[in-house]
Amino acid sequence: MSAQATPSAAAKTVGTSKGASKGASKATPKGAWTIVFLLFLLMVVNFADKIVVGLAGVPIVTDMKLEPAQFGLLGSAFFFLFSISAIVVGFLVNKVPTRWVLLTLAVIWALAQFPMVGTVSFTTLLICRIVLGAGEGPAASVAMHAIYKWFPDEKRALPTAVLTQGSAFGVILAVPALNWIIVNHSWHYAFGALGVIGLIWVCAWLALGKEGPLEDTQTLAVSEPKIPYIRLLTSRTFLGCVIATFGAYWALSLGLTWFTSFIVKGLGFSQSDAGWISILPWVFGATIVILTGWISQVMMVRGYSTRVSRGVLGSVPLIVGGLILASMPHVAGSGLQIALLVVGAGLCGAIYVVCPPMLGEFTPASQRGAILAIYGALYTLSGIIAPYVMGKVIERAGSTIDGYLTGFTINAVIMIGSGVVGLLLLWPNTEKARLTRGAAAQPAPMKRAVSPT
Repeated sequence: MSAQATPSAAAKTVGTSKGASKGASKATPKGAWTIVFLLFLLMVVNFADKIVVGLAGVPIVTDMKLEPAQFGLLGSAFFFLFSISAIVVGFLVNKVPTRWVLLTLAVIWALAQFPMVGTVSFTTLLICRIVLGAGEGPAASVAMHAIYKWFPDEKRALPTAVLTQGSAFGVILAVPALNWIIVNHSWHYAFGALGVIGLIWVCAWLALGKEGPLEDTQTLAVSEPKIPYIRLLTSRTFLGCVIATFGAYWALSLGLTWFTSFIVKGLGFSQSDAGWISILPWVFGATIVILTGWISQVMMVRGYSTRVSRGVLGSVPLIVGGLILASMPHVAGSGLQIALLVVGAGLCGAIYVVCPPMLGEFTPASQRGAILAIYGALYTLSGIIAPYVMGKVIERAGSTIDGYLTGFTINAVIMIGSGVVGLLLLWPNTEKARLTRGAAAQPAPMKRAVSPT
């Protein structure tokens, strides 16, 4: 499917930057990119916290004498409260400044790492990962909501891509450093290092973090038309975003938990070699994320609808990536298998760039924090399922390598299916028009009288 960038009225459908002339008149406030950079660093810490268990998987399993299903449970435990926390905090940031919410979350992350520095039982490690997941669950959606207070709609693709890049750089930067600590000292100290880094970010945010000036959600809650949450949550674009990103996150959660173990136990590489190999999917994924954000923004400037410049652009790479992963069991050689896994999983990054702006496109600003949080809570449910499923598949397989390849094949099928659903359902431009008409038909919100006392 393609669209030609012409000046005709047909090309300038609702949802393009040209069609959003009012939004285009807003200038980006001074200091906006400083906030983006700080939140990018927050995502770096966020994903370093996530990856450490997968990176230290082999020594953890060896020291604690864990079965594959137990280690899979450890990966899944991170997501036990992830979604619940995301939803609760998502509604909270409709009323509470994002600055203080993000600060609180970062403190929780840091403190959850320190118990692992000493001798630790499996139960303690499991509880700390659950607490960490509860703290990290709302992070991406709250950070996105915070950024959108600094940028108008037509300028959000690139900052969204930069924020999303934090996941890749969290792995690219953390893996060599953490792996060095694991190899030369202990996996326990890797957790402690992350706790210290988290506290450093807290200090930086206290000094430089600010609330965006473009939107005051408390004022907007009174003045702007509301759309019933049930209509937002059952809109086809919301459902399409959840399903498409669910498939992408299945691949990401496997990468966080099982990729390093696959390199060591499945393909026979050393822990030291696995450290640098483990960053390859994230390097490729980082390229896809930035490229997608740039292409999306250029397409919108040239008059493409957001159906094409966001919906199609995010869905097609999921399908292609799934087809690439599906070919892994049918090729020989560890190098080629790693290459297919890197490219197939890395293509998932496109969907993370386009879905939050699509949801922000038709969601009132005073409701956006909750919608982004519910979206994040639903698609990250795959993080509970995927690591445990992979562990059970490996346990029941005839050989370790067969178990891994079967698990990645399951991932491929889920990615292809979720990409097809996204391609069918992601129509943010017509969604915006339909929901806006519905909101306009609602009575204007009553302004409550404020007592002078």
